[in-house]
Amino acid sequence: MPLVAASVALLVAAVVTDVSGWAFVAVLALFVAAMALYARLATPVGPVVALAAPVDGRWRALNSPTTRVPSHGIHAWAQTYAVDLVHDPGGGARPGIGVLPVARRPEDFPGFGRPVRSPVDGEVVRAVGWWRDHWSRTSPLGLLYLVLESVRELAGPSAILGNHLVVRAGDGTHVVLAHLRRGSLRVRRGDRVAAGQVVAECGNSGNSSEPHLHLQAMDGPSVWTAAARPVTIDGRPPPANGELLDVPPPGPRGDDHGHPTGPGG
Repeated sequence: MPLVAASVALLVAAVVTDVSGWAFVAVLALFVAAMALYARLATPVGPVVALAAPVDGRWRALNSPTTRVPSHGIHAWAQTYAVDLVHDPGGGARPGIGVLPVARRPEDFPGFGRPVRSPVDGEVVRAVGWWRDHWSRTSPLGLLYLVLESVRELAGPSAILGNHLVVRAGDGTHVVLAHLRRGSLRVRRGDRVAAGQVVAECGNSGNSSEPHLHLQAMDGPSVWTAAARPVTIDGRPPPANGELLDVPPPGPRGDDHGHPTGPGG
């Protein structure tokens, strides 16, 4: 998006100042290239990536590729097959959308602070953990603010993803875990992680209406240039919009990998 914004500004300036010739052609070419990179007019195709569930407990899917592709309405930032998971333990624990309050603290949501696990064995190639966890956007005014707040995209994908990790699997697939809680990252760039290992906590950083986990796979380390890859979670397609992903927690004596601990463990 920053490249698109810069190219639009240059194109407007070229028109206003009556730039012509090769200079105008160069600006126009930059604009076309920026839009092609951002919009990715064709749906990327590639092998399905098998992921372990990055959460445990009862989570509801939103913006699921099982319901529509691209799941988030655009191919930009390698989001074609991304899925959002919101912790919803039932019993009214998860606040719904209403006129009041206009916004809620992230701590009011049951997903905030829930453990997030690596979906693959691999190496951490990117770790960002300093973005703040903001209040929710779960009212009509809050959702309007979220739309207006989309200008944060001008600052690049990190402002959209908030606190996030990118893990590179052995086959070259890269998995993004986004909107993590500030200060919760348990790993750094260069660390090796195992599938099922707790690496962070669910947060509400970046472009997020309520605490949730954004999960996506791609064929490279950078959301600027990578193409999205479809995924399965624990051997199944992601739940459709509104459906549940119900993952049993590790055993009572499980460690961060979900493996038994203690004598003989």
